[in-house]
Amino acid sequence: MKIVIPARYASTRLPGKPLADIAGKPMIQHVWDRAQEAATDADDIFVAADDARILKAVEAFGGQAVPTRDDHLSGTDRIAEVAEAMGWADDDIVVNVQGDEPLMPPALIRVVGDSLKHHPAAAMSTASHPIREAADITNPNMVKVVTDKSGFAAYFSRAAIPHHRGVDMPDPSHFPYQRHIGIYAYRVSTLKTLTALPPAPTELLESLEQLRALWNGLKIMVVPVAHVPPAGVDTPEDLEAVRCFLEANT
Repeated sequence: MKIVIPARYASTRLPGKPLADIAGKPMIQHVWDRAQEAATDADDIFVAADDARILKAVEAFGGQAVPTRDDHLSGTDRIAEVAEAMGWADDDIVVNVQGDEPLMPPALIRVVGDSLKHHPAAAMSTASHPIREAADITNPNMVKVVTDKSGFAAYFSRAAIPHHRGVDMPDPSHFPYQRHIGIYAYRVSTLKTLTALPPAPTELLESLEQLRALWNGLKIMVVPVAHVPPAGVDTPEDLEAVRCFLEANT
């Protein structure tokens, strides 16, 4: 299992985000540390970065950094470039751990990668957790996923799915609604396929990249986990929250 951490310097809401200081380390190093706890071999961890400052920071703490183009539209595209550059085999498994997830649980990284390994019919794997609050089901910022009885994704949406006919407000006690967790494992062959395909109509409507796989008939195994992983960093407020969390828990 390979772990690739895509890191982009030019974040709109928090420029230079991968290098933001958290407890004396750049954020990208915290993500690397979580990946190291999950991996069996540190040589299987790579940071895919589009900026020399990130590459330099990764090399400074002893990590492996791979330079990538700065025009990629997604982390999947960036990871596909790394897989091609490294010459990985089509059946190699790659876990995508976003560079703004300094609190990503190592156990979650492992379980998503292992799930793909144990489900040969799947092209990808990801994770979900139960939604406890009714308001979260209708929140478009929380992506929902519905699976079939075998655990394969049927659909992802920002809307409340499935729709409960005749009910004004969805009730999590009536159905086990699931929130999608944005961590993925791919086979290298899947990366090649996805990046060669045009965006799917559903992907464009929902602004959800994973719908490209479903639109094209690729199976995604969804691993249910009991607990919500800590939030990533999108804004200065998120960054401060992570700083406070680590100060209180280290």
